[in-house]
Amino acid sequence: MNNVTAVSPSLQRETDYLSTLIAYAIENQFSVAVWRLPNDSVKHIVISRKPQLLKRDATILEELEQGFIFAPFDRNSDTIFLPADYKFSFTDGTLRAPEHPVETTSHTWFEEQFQAMSAKVTRLHHAKNTEVIHHAVTNYTSLVAAGVAEIEKGTMEKIVPSRTKMIDLPPEFDIVQSFQNLCRTYPNALISFVSSPESGSWLGATPEVLVSVEDKQIFRTVALAGTQPYQEGTNLKTVAWTQKEIEEQALVERYVISCFKKIRVREYDEHGPKTVVAGNLIHLKSDFTVDMKAIDFPQLGSVMLQLLHPTSAVCGMPLEPALDFLRKHEGYNRQFYAGFLGPVNVAGNTNIFVNLRCMQLLDSKAILYAGAGVTIDSIPEREWNETEIKFNTLLNVLK
Repeated sequence: MNNVTAVSPSLQRETDYLSTLIAYAIENQFSVAVWRLPNDSVKHIVISRKPQLLKRDATILEELEQGFIFAPFDRNSDTIFLPADYKFSFTDGTLRAPEHPVETTSHTWFEEQFQAMSAKVTRLHHAKNTEVIHHAVTNYTSLVAAGVAEIEKGTMEKIVPSRTKMIDLPPEFDIVQSFQNLCRTYPNALISFVSSPESGSWLGATPEVLVSVEDKQIFRTVALAGTQPYQEGTNLKTVAWTQKEIEEQALVERYVISCFKKIRVREYDEHGPKTVVAGNLIHLKSDFTVDMKAIDFPQLGSVMLQLLHPTSAVCGMPLEPALDFLRKHEGYNRQFYAGFLGPVNVAGNTNIFVNLRCMQLLDSKAILYAGAGVTIDSIPEREWNETEIKFNTLLNVLK
């Protein structure tokens, strides 16, 4: 159950490399991250012998070496950064030639380390003191109703209550195979597997960009909200959105713009909202772009990361009363759900996403996480149904 099977790398297949490297990392109490960016065919893996724990106010992306970042929802908790001690990339199922000094030394290390690798099975990292909370229908709908009542008082405009769902993993569950299935099923998402002694093990397929910096010049972020089920073949131009969903997405847009205003950035391009597909769902999305060189703001990525997280799409608006409400009423620790994750300074680019559509892997079970945007027009039973639909992003692949 919930194992990674390492097989001889002499088979030269991507799945064999990934299985071998993940097993090696966990056996040695190292940390590992595997990912594939949206609309990209390249898959990456990094192994970090000693992750760095970063304070929120001290996280300067531009000064970090090549690696992978993994942060919890709680802004006061440490962010985990995995420097790339070893890194490999794959295209079309085969190992790519090294393109960076770290990859060159990694290839040499792999050949020396695994010349005579035999099959083995390794358990995953599990987080200590993981809370297992069962959210029944009445628990969650009551939480949503309480959120609506606060919004009616004028305390908030929006709140995003979340819940968990415990599932049994199928006996044949395999990390690498599940990762590959997610890659095939959701080409528009960041697909990731992250495992460390500090965080436990997480698998996910998230559609929401938080901070992207391309070639140290172009900054991007998005406002993503509103949710409907997606049926294959649907003409996106014909999709109708309710006033509640339009307003929910507009709140996220205004939140992003307010962050720009705080740092006096006015030279940004905004496109949208438009209807986009994210796996088994559709959302309303607006894109924001800034030319960092044109405004001479080389650390815009780091500054906006601190301002944006947690966004109103996963917390609420205004931020502080929404956070206070969630602390008092949500009833569990979100851990890394609705935090952020992604590669940093890999091939000159940084791509950080909100950690949505994710699950935490336990021994033979997994905890799924999902939330719903609640406004004054929300109906509690519909918000429950929305979280069920979001759970299916991963459940459909596991089945």
